[in-house]
Amino acid sequence: MEKLISYLDTFHNVPKKSKEVLLSLIEKPLDLKKGTVLSEAGSLEKNMYILITGVIRSYYVGKKEKKLTRNIFLAQRPVGPLGALILDKKSKFSYDCLTDCKVFPINFKAFKKLTLEDKNISELYNHILETIFLELETRIFDLSALDATERYLKLKSKVPEIENLVPQYHIASYLNITPVQLSRIRRDLVKTKNK
Repeated sequence: MEKLISYLDTFHNVPKKSKEVLLSLIEKPLDLKKGTVLSEAGSLEKNMYILITGVIRSYYVGKKEKKLTRNIFLAQRPVGPLGALILDKKSKFSYDCLTDCKVFPINFKAFKKLTLEDKNISELYNHILETIFLELETRIFDLSALDATERYLKLKSKVPEIENLVPQYHIASYLNITPVQLSRIRRDLVKTKNK
């Protein structure tokens, strides 16, 4: 729980009384095994999650039933079908664990109700939404303005051990390239480094 509290404090310093009310909404942590589906496309979810350890991806099923990675989430961040929760609609995306993970489930409707009752929790929610928005804006920019090698290098600078955490085909899908293209990029970078 201490990791969760320190994570929430990075967004907004919530007074003790408000924090206690918020923590009462948070269910006990779930230890999830690699491959566990946290949320499935087409389902009406009730929880968002705070990812404490591990790696989770969101994906959708494209043509020929191919799973296309939309995002990769690393520890210390909110995860789940936030758009679907806000709109109270079925999720368009699935979320699964790429590694063993620890998450804290939070009932979204109860949390939203609390944001209307407590100004401090409302400010925390605003800061979280701003962070998610900025991450999404950066992701869109990267996909449209950076070439595949630049996107790969940016991912590697953010998560140097990414290739030890998740399979290459998930990384390639996240970068919006094929696994063959990713292999070529990695090979070319090694050649350049060894010159």
